[in-house]
Amino acid sequence: MPDLPRVSAVVLAWRAEPLLRRCVEALLASVKVDVEVVLVDNGCTNPDLPYLASLPGVVLAGSGENVGFSAGCNAGAAAASGEFLALVNGDAIVEPDALARLVDVLADETIGVAAGAVRLADEPELLNSRGNEIHVLGVSWVGGFRERETRTEPTETAGAMGAFVVTRRAHWQRLGGFDEHYFAYVEDAEISLRTWRLGKRVVNVPDAVALHGYEFSKVSFKFYLIERNRLMFVTTVWGGRALALLGPPLLALELVMILLSAKEGWLKDKLRGYGWLWHHRAHLRARRRALQAERVVPDREWMRVLTDRFDTPLINPPGVGLLNALMTRYWRLIRRWL
Repeated sequence: MPDLPRVSAVVLAWRAEPLLRRCVEALLASVKVDVEVVLVDNGCTNPDLPYLASLPGVVLAGSGENVGFSAGCNAGAAAASGEFLALVNGDAIVEPDALARLVDVLADETIGVAAGAVRLADEPELLNSRGNEIHVLGVSWVGGFRERETRTEPTETAGAMGAFVVTRRAHWQRLGGFDEHYFAYVEDAEISLRTWRLGKRVVNVPDAVALHGYEFSKVSFKFYLIERNRLMFVTTVWGGRALALLGPPLLALELVMILLSAKEGWLKDKLRGYGWLWHHRAHLRARRRALQAERVVPDREWMRVLTDRFDTPLINPPGVGLLNALMTRYWRLIRRWL
């Protein structure tokens, strides 16, 4: 009998993680793969953690302190031994054949990242994400939220949702993992677009299913991270000409987000993000140099995977209809100059 492909599934455990036991047991029950679960203690308070860490096939990593999603995943990946690396949220329950299906898809050498179809745990007939949308201005959101699955084949997607994704460990190492300065949010968008820029595709696979205990929380610290990270993302990944051409709408979006943050009560967090970016400007400069040097595919080609429309029930900035109309026309005009 041939050896099964070895998959290291990194599971970040933070706070109570009520679905953690189901998550780990589901991964260990995976078929057609040799699975190793790397359980990262990222400040986990779930009493099942010692039991789960003692199970055959489980490796415990992490310091026991919350170092963020980015650094926690990096710690798990460093402890992994498999040829394939999976990132699985601690509140996601994968179907038995899901890991094997994503590994099969990665047999296509043109694919760098394969993400599963993430469904809502409370309403499993509805999608949480069929892949993440990424806007030309750097905003990212879950695609297909609360839709029913109609696909029968893998589809290309701008972003892979970090809740359930598989890549070759060699590709992860080529990327250097996540930039830990993100802490949480947007790092999955960055690693997805970097994959496109390296000439590899990102796909979402409808028959590789995980059920996710998803909840879109609206807390100021989350908005602080998302907005701060969006600006870090755009200013390091986008090429110089793209940034220059997109300068006017980027500035317009900043004004919109400042107004929105003032209206919703998180203006201090928005302004705090600017302070963080200024304080870490040396890192941003170094990061930009590194990411621009690694690019293989020109902006004109890889940016075709981005969208020019805000089309999500989760994000509704004021004047979104006018913003979409203007952005569509503007993007159509400037793309030829990238």
